[in-house]
Amino acid sequence: MEHTLQNRSVIAETGREVLLIEAEALHLLAAHLPADFEAVVQKILDCKGRVIVSGIGKSGHIGRKISATLASTGTPSYFVHASEASHGDMGMITQADICILISNSGETRELSDVLAHAKRFSIPLVAISSRADSTLMRAADLRLLLPDAPEACPMGMAPTTSTTLALALGDALAVALMKVRNFQPENFRVFHPGGKLGAQLATVQQLMHAQDDLPLVAFDSSMSETLLEMTSKGFGIAGVVRDGALAGVISDGDLRRNMADLMARDAGQVATLAPVTVQPDILAAQALALMNERKISALFVVDAQGAPIGVLHIHDLLRAGVA
Repeated sequence: MEHTLQNRSVIAETGREVLLIEAEALHLLAAHLPADFEAVVQKILDCKGRVIVSGIGKSGHIGRKISATLASTGTPSYFVHASEASHGDMGMITQADICILISNSGETRELSDVLAHAKRFSIPLVAISSRADSTLMRAADLRLLLPDAPEACPMGMAPTTSTTLALALGDALAVALMKVRNFQPENFRVFHPGGKLGAQLATVQQLMHAQDDLPLVAFDSSMSETLLEMTSKGFGIAGVVRDGALAGVISDGDLRRNMADLMARDAGQVATLAPVTVQPDILAAQALALMNERKISALFVVDAQGAPIGVLHIHDLLRAGVA
């Protein structure tokens, strides 16, 4: 039992030590952002093709993630395996592209063919490495030098800190490009249509019910007519329209509050006037937040003139995975 407790202590201590080592390295990278960072961002912005990322081993895994992040945030990118490039995949790299090669040592032999290809066809070459005097860094047009920080591996051999730095630097490039491009949530959804993230980025217009599904009555409609409309459409509310605009909403709560003389009134007298509404282009997640804040289960969607064009129910958000 004592041996197990000692092991647990060592395990926890080692975990914290690794995280602290890598965190300190990230602080060092932030404090000494590579001098060519802005130039690399500008070069990518000017690129007419794609950002080709290449590496081998652990650097290859990091390169795949960097490429995937770029591609999903509005920067066309493709990962080319360094070894496969030497056996036909070099044709994936065109003169319209820009190459980012990753090698901690800067002496990775498998990258030599990609490097030679970039030089032969005047393809802009960006290097990510921790050695400023390496073959790769000397050959590159732009250099992203990683700071001299110890690997978290106790032997100093397994790529740990260095891969964390390269990955973080790739994230920094992607986010900087997003900001310069003014990449918006609606752009993000184009590249993330599936899963929870895709649902969170859906707009109200994509989920709302429209046209004949709308439960609408005139301001002076009788309550018998209004109740029939509410029942037939099944949203638990009715929109009250006056002069083409949504003037009010009748909910189940409004019906209960006016139960004593409900059938003697008309729709305009029972409705809650100036109701909460949303525009069709806002995110469905924002509409959900509004519903939760106001403790309501349905919202009318209106256009710029206030005319009702849709209705969104909490069940629609649940089915889409937003709620």
